[in-house]
Order: sequence, then C-alpha cells, then structure tokens
Amino acid sequence: MAHLLLSRPALRAVHALALLALCAAYLQGGLTKALDFDAAIAEMRHFGLQPAAPMALAVILLELVASVLVIAGWQRWLGALSLALFTLAASVVANPFWAMAGEARFMATNAFFEHVGLAGGLVLVAWHDLLRSRDD
Repeated sequence: MAHLLLSRPALRAVHALALLALCAAYLQGGLTKALDFDAAIAEMRHFGLQPAAPMALAVILLELVASVLVIAGWQRWLGALSLALFTLAASVVANPFWAMAGEARFMATNAFFEHVGLAGGLVLVAWHDLLRSRDD
C-alpha cells in the first residue's frame, strides 16, 4: 500500500537511505580505524587478534569495500553477506556473554543479539539482491 503513496524517485531515495543507515556503523568504523590506524591495531590486540596490523587493515578494507558494494548496488549480495559474516564473527569475539556473569553478561547478551539482528538484515538484503538478479 505504501508503494502507492510514494513516487518511484521517493521509493529509490528511501531505499538508498535505508542501505546507507544499514552500513553506517561499518563506514564509521572503517573510516575511524583508517584515520587512527594505531588505535585500530590496539583494538585488534585488545581482542587477541594477531597479527594485529594486517588484521586491522583487513577489517578496514572489509568494512569500507563491502559497504560501498551494498550502497552502490554492484554485487550487493556479496557485500551484504560479507558484512553479515563479519558481524557474526566480531560479535562472537567481542561479546562472549556465555563466559560472563552479572551485569556484564546482561550487556554482552543484548549486544550479541542486536548484532545477530543486524546480520539478519544484511542477509535479507543479499537475498533480495539475488532474487532481483535472478529475475532480470
């Protein structure tokens, strides 16, 4: 029904804004890490990821390149699935709620499942892109 209320350009704008919002955290994260590479290396070390400098570079490239793919629409499915897998892996590393207790467990559990939801949204974007490309 809503599609009847919005013009095609308006629908395209909403779609583009939704994709930008979905990728905002990755764009912000990638740019922040790129602009302060020493902090990005420290973050990798904090989470026990070695070698820290190549890992930081890989994360920066993944966050930025995959986000551009999603937003630009070229191989959107690949960018979205890459971000989904990255999000799940990062959540396991950063939010191991199963190994925590008390308030820390509560906070990490919430963060973990919020990221699972974000990954699900990215999988949905990939699924829609693959369906669209199949029908073209």
